[in-house]
Amino acid sequence: MTSPIGLLGGTFDPIHAGHLRTAIQAQEQLGLSEVRLLPNHIPPHRATPDSAPRHRLAMARLAAAATPGLTVDERELNRTTPSYTIDTLMELRRELGRRPLCFIMGMDSFCSLDRWHRWQELLDQAHLVVSHRPGWQPEFNDAVNELFQRHGTRDRERIHRAPAGHIFLLDNPELDVSSTQIRDCIRNGNNPQYLLPDAVTDYIRQQGLYTGSVV
Repeated sequence: MTSPIGLLGGTFDPIHAGHLRTAIQAQEQLGLSEVRLLPNHIPPHRATPDSAPRHRLAMARLAAAATPGLTVDERELNRTTPSYTIDTLMELRRELGRRPLCFIMGMDSFCSLDRWHRWQELLDQAHLVVSHRPGWQPEFNDAVNELFQRHGTRDRERIHRAPAGHIFLLDNPELDVSSTQIRDCIRNGNNPQYLLPDAVTDYIRQQGLYTGSVV
């Protein structure tokens, strides 16, 4: 079986070092052939993004171009419906057959997984790779805990041998950076350098993003 493909979704408004370090850590720890960035169009669990889809796609492409092993998949931006993960995973599964898929998410998202659309079906389509701060023991609710007890693994070879069905905790010292923090930094006239790739910073300045109304 060929190496797994990683999938990292988000509004990427803007994409930043925290997103990119998580993608790199997943690629290295799990031996992923690539990590695809999936910018959301209409995020089901977040407010409407500050910048238009075309800008968020452009920033994701700039970040991927500067990071070996990253690509951009724009399928969610091409829909007019909410960006439900299960729809994307089912579509990719039809395209890629039994190739292992690893959907990468943060621990905060995993802890509320039972509020996701058709969450019980996600593991039928992909592995879940959860970005996890080493040494921290999260508190799961009953539904998520039961899911983790049945599907959790620390064996990366199981991720390679099966197309879907496992939950892997990714040791990832999370960077204290967020898109909200960066947008606020820019609105206040401050310098966001080193929080996101230089090419993305340059694009934000050229387009005048996050300085006023949504564009």
